[in-house]
Amino acid sequence: MHLKRWLTGIIALPILIFLIVSQHRWPLYMLLYSASVAALIEFYRLNDSVPPKFVRWSSYLLTLALFAAVYLRQILLVPFVITLLAFVPMAYYMISRPAPDPQGTCCIAGAVLGPIYVGIPLSMLLHIDRFYPRGNLWILYLLIVIFASDTGAFYFGKFLGRHKLHQRISPGKTWEGAIGGLLSSIFITFVFLKAVPINRVVSEMLMLAASLCIAGQIGDLAESMLKRNHGVKDTGHILPGHGGILDRIDGLLFSIPILYIYLSFSIS
Repeated sequence: MHLKRWLTGIIALPILIFLIVSQHRWPLYMLLYSASVAALIEFYRLNDSVPPKFVRWSSYLLTLALFAAVYLRQILLVPFVITLLAFVPMAYYMISRPAPDPQGTCCIAGAVLGPIYVGIPLSMLLHIDRFYPRGNLWILYLLIVIFASDTGAFYFGKFLGRHKLHQRISPGKTWEGAIGGLLSSIFITFVFLKAVPINRVVSEMLMLAASLCIAGQIGDLAESMLKRNHGVKDTGHILPGHGGILDRIDGLLFSIPILYIYLSFSIS
């Protein structure tokens, strides 16, 4: 498992970095949308009651509409698309299942939560890349910080872990691992700024790194909660040693909004 984890990272990471720094942006945007759909499929499979095919496909198509609205800079359409993400499942259940069905409410809630949990954060990455100066470098920085946090948390927890972080949700995670992930994020920020000085205010970047790391660790725990609620270890098996797409991007989903807000205020 450990060897598979590193081999997957060694193969996938250079490809991802190439897509981020390449002059051709469409492959990256297609990857972001594909990751959204794959993570949505995994999320829906977690539920005891998988939403009907119509509801699932409407979520995939509305997520595509969300990406298109962001890409075309039609920001006023974004609230409309998000509203449809809620209204379409509700209308479908109203028409197809008029009899009382308490389980239907849970199914509708799950259908709505998926795109909000997965699609909106990943669409923020598209927005950062298209409309913020050096957006692709900020995305690269975010990925490196989260990767360093995950790696640091794993090894610090493995060799120094004594105190459980949240035993009921994720017994393997420790406070020592969490601190190790934070230190790793701060260290990689120093290294990254030496190579790519995207911001010369070091103290500001260190605070950003700490915020991204903490948000990422909360996102990791949140996904562990979802899996534990349904008694599964991984959401999928598409990435050897890592599990599913959702397993790999869980921390990223929580940290993307932090970077998005930071850039929105710092650039404006």
